[in-house]
Amino acid sequence: MRDAAAKIAAILPPTPLFVAPVRGVPVLFKAESLQPIGAFKIRGAWHRLTAIDPAMRDKGVVAYSSGNHAQGVAWAARRLGMPAVIVMPSDAPAAKREATLALGAEVVAYDRMKEDRIRIAGHLAHARGATLVPPFDDPWIIEGQGSLAIEVLTQCAEMKLPDPTRVIVPCGGGGLAAGVTLALPEAQTVIVEPEGWDDVNRSLAAGWIESVGDSPPATACDALQTFQPAQLTFDVLSRRGATGVTVTEAEIRHAQRWAAAKLRLVVEPGGAAALAALLAGKVDPTSDTLVVLSGGNADPQAYARILSGND
Repeated sequence: MRDAAAKIAAILPPTPLFVAPVRGVPVLFKAESLQPIGAFKIRGAWHRLTAIDPAMRDKGVVAYSSGNHAQGVAWAARRLGMPAVIVMPSDAPAAKREATLALGAEVVAYDRMKEDRIRIAGHLAHARGATLVPPFDDPWIIEGQGSLAIEVLTQCAEMKLPDPTRVIVPCGGGGLAAGVTLALPEAQTVIVEPEGWDDVNRSLAAGWIESVGDSPPATACDALQTFQPAQLTFDVLSRRGATGVTVTEAEIRHAQRWAAAKLRLVVEPGGAAALAALLAGKVDPTSDTLVVLSGGNADPQAYARILSGND
């Protein structure tokens, strides 16, 4: 992870670390929404693609994602001169799809509820001789996401702040949560998922991998819609004692409005999940708590409705 952090530091400035009060307690906020692609996913994508043998790079990469990992892979591939194909759900936010295309990637659509994106991407990668780049079930991806925590430790030292002893993280497949957990072994990790999409939370409680089932509810958190965690991310989180909570759609919208008003940040629904848990009182604030604002790629029209209080 230190290698991944060094790679990121060589090409990107650190994202801001803010301190803001929640119920009178100063809390740390890591603004990954301000990354060039608007999300933390750029970290794992860059770490993974730079690890591909140069002799294999002309074959390109294939990834699957609802949008943020897609943009991270497309951004890294363009910088490295590699072709990229992204398997995206047909209901992915239009802004994320368009941003992925603008970065030069090819997009292949699929039905999120009826088709298996892993199988589709695997077939494409095999047919093209390309490298498959999963969004979370990959050691390089987890290491890359963990670079966020390495960066935070440096910033805390520079700002003369205590190292975080608890980290609240939005969670889809668990790549970011696993990376942060490994990078901060003394801290307690709290993963946050939208209600009905709490596969990681259920799995941690059960002690084995659980699925959200066949009919999970609608959610605005497109970035957090995974049906079950990967064995790799589950093993890291369960062995390190991570815990989890869920948040409602209303709590997420409130968190988006709070981030805009208090931090002057645009945060997408999935990126606001950890903040939502804190504001809703599902995790108590402490002065050594770190909240990750993982993404800012909000749909403009939906975001406008949220800010106006009409959604």
